[in-house]
Amino acid sequence: MERRVEVSEFLRLKRANISPQDVGLDSPVRNRRVPGLRREEVAQLAGVSADYYTRLEQGRDITPSESVLDAIANALRLAAAERAHLFDLARPRRTDARAVQRVRNGLHHLLDTWTEHPAFIVGRRTDVLATNALARILLTDFDSMPARERNFTRWMLLDESARRLYVEWERVAAELVAKVRFDAGRCPEDPRTQELVDELTAKSPEFREWWPTRQVMAHSNGSKLFNHPLVGALEVDYEALTVPDEEEQTIFIYTTQSGSPSEQAMRALARHAAAGRW
Repeated sequence: MERRVEVSEFLRLKRANISPQDVGLDSPVRNRRVPGLRREEVAQLAGVSADYYTRLEQGRDITPSESVLDAIANALRLAAAERAHLFDLARPRRTDARAVQRVRNGLHHLLDTWTEHPAFIVGRRTDVLATNALARILLTDFDSMPARERNFTRWMLLDESARRLYVEWERVAAELVAKVRFDAGRCPEDPRTQELVDELTAKSPEFREWWPTRQVMAHSNGSKLFNHPLVGALEVDYEALTVPDEEEQTIFIYTTQSGSPSEQAMRALARHAAAGRW
């Protein structure tokens, strides 16, 4: 039942965010009683019956085909992560959400060889599974935390040091919440995810604001701005790489532009890390 409710709410919110003009429909805004598209308009764009789409959005017990979901995703102009999330909700895969995630020894060694680039591995629900020394000095020492607290989103929302570190804290924090929502759709039966959601709902006003919007995101690349207490301003680019044979583990690698002040700041930070000064 819960999964059908999630499908219903996700479709309703995405439908409300699209205007008829966005999809080429000629419908005066002043004559409309609902924000965004009507259900029958989504059905028309997707090539399904209005009754079928209505039952799907109402959370009825139906399992749409992949072709129908593709058509609805196209009609609602879903981004890649949103499309994947819709499939996860409507056609759930069998996953062992209770299995403990472990990082291979070879990957630990690989992280440690990157002495000039912060690197870390994130797993389900943004749990931090492994870090190198430069990541620990740039961000925080996740390795020193109790195992259940080694979570990127939890740290971002509940630790004041994260708010001081990230210049664009609100954007980064909201993206992490969207990643947790994405993972929750993929593994809805995961009790650890529910524990995290319950804790953040109780302790973070921002999480209480962002979680109901059902935004989803899967990180691939981007940039971040830091104001680090040891080296000051720092801009990094990052790449997110899925670990082979471990699709729920992602390696994040931070780099700086060659010849930039950020490169010099990162080298200074690397010297601190090598000396164990943090």
